[in-house]
Amino acid sequence: MSSAAIDHQIMWNRLIAVVEEQATTLIRTAFSTSVREAGDLSAGLFDRQGRMIAQAVTGTPGHVNAMAESVTHFAAAIGPQNTFEGDVFITNDPWLGTGHLHDITVVTPVFRKGLHIGYFACTAHVVDIGGRGFGPDAGEVYEEGLLIPITKFAERGQVQPFLIEVVRANVRTPDQTVGDMYSLAACNEAGDRRLQAMMDEFGIDDLQALSDFVIETSRAATRAAIAKVPPGEYRNTMQVDGYDAPVHMEVTLTVEGESLTADFEGTSEMSRFGVNCPEVYTRAYACYALKCAIAAEVPNNTGSLEPFRITAPEGCILAARRPAPVSVRHVMGHLVPDVVLGALHKALPGVVPAEGASALWNIQISARASDPSSGLPGAEVLMFNSGGTGARPRHDGLSATAFPSGVSTMSVEATEHVGPITVWRKDLREGSGGAGEMRGGLGQTIEIEARDGYDFFINAMFDRVDNPARGRDGGGAGAAGGVALADGTKLASKGRQFVRNGQRLRLSLPGGGGYGDPKRRDRDAVARDLIAGFITPEQAKQDYGYEG
Repeated sequence: MSSAAIDHQIMWNRLIAVVEEQATTLIRTAFSTSVREAGDLSAGLFDRQGRMIAQAVTGTPGHVNAMAESVTHFAAAIGPQNTFEGDVFITNDPWLGTGHLHDITVVTPVFRKGLHIGYFACTAHVVDIGGRGFGPDAGEVYEEGLLIPITKFAERGQVQPFLIEVVRANVRTPDQTVGDMYSLAACNEAGDRRLQAMMDEFGIDDLQALSDFVIETSRAATRAAIAKVPPGEYRNTMQVDGYDAPVHMEVTLTVEGESLTADFEGTSEMSRFGVNCPEVYTRAYACYALKCAIAAEVPNNTGSLEPFRITAPEGCILAARRPAPVSVRHVMGHLVPDVVLGALHKALPGVVPAEGASALWNIQISARASDPSSGLPGAEVLMFNSGGTGARPRHDGLSATAFPSGVSTMSVEATEHVGPITVWRKDLREGSGGAGEMRGGLGQTIEIEARDGYDFFINAMFDRVDNPARGRDGGGAGAAGGVALADGTKLASKGRQFVRNGQRLRLSLPGGGGYGDPKRRDRDAVARDLIAGFITPEQAKQDYGYEG
């Protein structure tokens, strides 16, 4: 390796630290619990052409990989002639950003010695953006909240006051939403300071050579990894709940030498409701699944993403057209890896996990005073919750773990702090993991009640209720999810619903599928599962043939 290549490798490693500090700044300064507690964000550095050079480890693949496309839209929309030192750009356009209005993306051009050399970009989910609120009931994107086109949040260091006034006038939580916008800008500023210090240390004034090295090296490594996959066409289908009708998801993987295409031809048409997914988000999660299985060791950047070509027919539920409602696009998007990995399993048996709960069981709670004349303030509460992941070829699935999104579950204490609710129960759901030589991960049981003086509405956005996660290679399905009141009254898995004071909402989160024949599971492992309460005695006997 040449001395220049060694220098570039050292600087590449330093860039990861730079963007990680960028992301940490966002977590420390954010107002929304979805960012502070769950890490629902992304942060990264891009070159002058808008190509992603480095991304923070902290964050979600849906945000990161979608943002890898969105920065090019900013560069084209603003133009070099209107890009000035001190500028900060912003949008939450679902088709130019990361898929729905609740994600705000902020891009800051980087200047050095008066010359524009690149961009920092970051994304965060805000709890409220107006409209109907975070939920699937809208019929058009116009109902889902305020859309901020690509524009300047600040120009030459001066924040645009009219933009702030418009946002404040259209959201339920103005201080929180505007505060998150400032937090995003601060995040990029922190990254810029660290980058400038690094460039001083290495005596460089431009990112182009480093960017070319990072992207070309990553592209070559990814192509080499794809070349090890047996060539051919591999197809998989999967049915998921949808809103008013089941959704058929279908993918064909075509592997030819160093290239891999995933085509979603055959997937269901768009829904009338907000479970639609813009294609940018579909590409983000399809690429993530393929890269995890094929080229996991290659750092994530434009070069490592380019060899994967993802296509979906325009107008299908995974390539929604404007002005389709897309508020809960994460539900379909988080299920994309399961259908993709199911196809890849046919090319690389013994590599990918069984299906999991996959889609987050997010819940938006709108708490309101039972007596409108009481003067008690309302509150918007967002909770991120996770079911079980699918079992892996040599390991059990992970319980209550977010895959593929990678976000953390918000703590009960933090959730109760922001709104008048009590979380009475939050524990692993016994018996919910699919049986197998490797057992699926467990879901959770969560119970929530409004405090005295309050009722609440929930915006349900749950899947895997009618179509549980399937096992692989003889493994059993995970337990289906369920939505009900504690008295047994069933509720719908999607849509806005009322829970009055004194009623307790119970969420039964789905488990992951099992892997391999359950009768081959190690007897000691079955015994440990029984002692831990992961499986019931009946399951031990029926699924595993274990008598104790």
